Amino acid sequence: MPEYDVMIIGSGTAGQTAAYKLRDAGFKIGLVEHSPQPGGTCALRGCQAKKYFYEGAETVARSRHMENIGIKTPAQADWGQLLNAKKGFTQKVPENTVSGLEKKGIDFIRGHARFTGEKSLSVAGTNYTMTNAIVATGAAPASLPIPGIELALDSRGFLELETLPRRILFVGGGFISFEFAHFAARLGPSGCSCVILEAGPRPLGPFDEEMVALLTEASARENITVHCQVEITGIEKRGSGKMQVHTADNGVFDTDLVVHGAGRSPAIDDLDLENADVTYSKKGISVDRFMTTSNPRIYAVGDCADTIQLARVADAEAGAAAQNIQRRRNGMEANATVAYSSVPSLLFTYPQYGMVGQTENKLKEKAISYSKSQSMRLEWPTYKRVGLTSAAYKILVGDQGEILGAHILSDSASGMIQTFSLAMKNNISVHKLHEQCILAPYPSRESDLIYMLNSFVSGN
Repeated sequence: MPEYDVMIIGSGTAGQTAAYKLRDAGFKIGLVEHSPQPGGTCALRGCQAKKYFYEGAETVARSRHMENIGIKTPAQADWGQLLNAKKGFTQKVPENTVSGLEKKGIDFIRGHARFTGEKSLSVAGTNYTMTNAIVATGAAPASLPIPGIELALDSRGFLELETLPRRILFVGGGFISFEFAHFAARLGPSGCSCVILEAGPRPLGPFDEEMVALLTEASARENITVHCQVEITGIEKRGSGKMQVHTADNGVFDTDLVVHGAGRSPAIDDLDLENADVTYSKKGISVDRFMTTSNPRIYAVGDCADTIQLARVADAEAGAAAQNIQRRRNGMEANATVAYSSVPSLLFTYPQYGMVGQTENKLKEKAISYSKSQSMRLEWPTYKRVGLTSAAYKILVGDQGEILGAHILSDSASGMIQTFSLAMKNNISVHKLHEQCILAPYPSRESDLIYMLNSFVSGN
């Protein structure tokens, strides 16, 4: 019976991160993957793959916004060329993943892993034992109890489309639907229209309500319509290439394509976790702050764990798990954790929406005292010169000057929100951050941060 120091289930970014770190530390590693295309969601059909379409969409959007202020002819997209560029990257991922692991001395094992005990699992009929295990199986599109949902494409299918139709309907008002709708609005055929149907009272629930409202307005100007509190009762085909979506209020939406954008669920159903005494729920595998499950020999990281579903969070969790396994082997206590409170999130729409920390509503619910600097529809030169009319920000600060939350709608929100994330992680007060931002390259989006923070410093 093959035996390993650590068995890792999943070849995505979290699984690979843990495998390489532990192998460098001298552990004997076996990595199991059931997919015929190893490499994980991020590289193959998530973060990296979608970025090819975002870069094209951003270029088109920016050029359209600058029409009549310096750009005579806005850029025109070719979805097929972007698809081919994306495939040029993703097609190499599986082979590179396996060869990289094997060159490092990590055993790559193909097949479904199922736990058979607290220190054992089975893959394709072969039994394995291990001292520790790391579950890094990721997530899959959430199961939806909607008749006809099988007619909808998931995110993977959308990113493989050869062409985009004129009418697209997205189920769910979250990350996937908003980002893909913004891609389609800029990269689809002339007159392309997108509809987003959200079951809740508003889309993008974890984000700030006022900022989401402004993003929704900006989306509407791009022919992206959002309907909330909609219960979908069925999806059906209506002739060649046509579909209808029915709702509980007897509404009917005619469309050419339906896309499942209603979130992802942890991919843990077929692992037989009960045999390993691992506790889990529909939200994922339960872990403590050291990424340990209810079985102290088994860890869970990435989207399969009941934490935050983001690629860099998965990497951080994998690094923490690897470090804690090393420490425990050496007779020391685990001490590696992940600072979730300072993890930034970013919507790759145009404009981008970046946030970190708390929303204003959350602070109110928790009765946490705060002060606020906010401005909507900024008319600063930074945005006037690129024709962006939907830029906005909201900064939330505690009584001791600590940053509690930051929300930015901008064409460069990614870099700006990272500044606030680092300030939170390193306990930099709003006064100190203002001082440090004064020397930011000028005039840039980042140099605008001092204006966002001025009221906290001046006391106005």
